Amino acid sequence: MAKATSTSLLQSLKSFFKKPWEITGPCAHPEYKSALPAAQEYRIYCPATTKEQPSVPTSLPETVYDIKYFTRDQRRNRPPIRRTILKKPDVEKLVKEKTFSVADFPPVYLNSTVEEDLDAIGGGYQH
Repeated sequence: MAKATSTSLLQSLKSFFKKPWEITGPCAHPEYKSALPAAQEYRIYCPATTKEQPSVPTSLPETVYDIKYFTRDQRRNRPPIRRTILKKPDVEKLVKEKTFSVADFPPVYLNSTVEEDLDAIGGGYQH
């Protein structure tokens, strides 16, 4: 019983002494309600917990759509990269072989001179 009396006395002292910002200003109004929730009110349920257990329909495994990404990833279906290591005799052999000529390359894009009108005022731009 002594504990109940001490808690009620403590509550009455808490109501008597106010925080400095509760004496004047908007917090002193009797209808003022703090916008900050209490610790027990803030997040009652964890976001990861479900209120109801989901019902997963069962079906034939062949007809269920597979949502796993790695089974549909086309980059994983590529053949392995083949690397060749060239040794000095291989390089010398490639240098001696003439596998292409100059005619195999495309012609040069600009093969004529550009003629400009040097008499144009401002280089042809209007001011």
